[in-house]
Amino acid sequence: MLTLYDYMDSGNGYKVRLLLAQTGTPYTLVERDILKGETRTADFLARNPNGRIPTLQLADGKHLAESNAIMWYLAEGTPFAPADRLARAQTLQWMFFEQYSHEPYIAVARFWKHYLPSLTKLQEMELPERMKKGYAALDVMERHLAANEWFVGGRYGLADISLYGYTHVAHEGGFDLANHPHINGWLKRVAGQPGHVTIAHKS
Repeated sequence: MLTLYDYMDSGNGYKVRLLLAQTGTPYTLVERDILKGETRTADFLARNPNGRIPTLQLADGKHLAESNAIMWYLAEGTPFAPADRLARAQTLQWMFFEQYSHEPYIAVARFWKHYLPSLTKLQEMELPERMKKGYAALDVMERHLAANEWFVGGRYGLADISLYGYTHVAHEGGFDLANHPHINGWLKRVAGQPGHVTIAHKS
């Protein structure tokens, strides 16, 4: 049995839980509250020295970290991971984009504005640039979706799940998607996929 260590509000963790649900993979969920330092204990750091969720414990006791790596592991041999060489590379391209050009801005703005009681002076200074770069990532997605129903190969897959995790809660970070109709259409298509589950998050 797989064991997933996760924080339920995390978009990175949600991506993994969504894939687990849509592949019908059984697992045990162990919640760790990142706001209380529960991923910085000696026990957790022995599982993931980087002290982050999600972390997946495999049946043999080995551990796998980083949400997109976990997703690739879980998707092998399923329709979510393309068999075609180019489609696999394109999927990785979008997943790298998500972690490098999307998550650091959209997810961080969401965390700062939705979970922290107040911002530090440094965060207040950095926020406009985070928002600017977050919108830049959304604009890249919007242009792609203007000509494509899904991100890779004309079908729902790992790239969509990866980008959906934080895009669908971007409004919690103050991002207005009113001018992104193609993203909004895509969000509805993802939410309509079989096995879809919602994120458990703070309202």
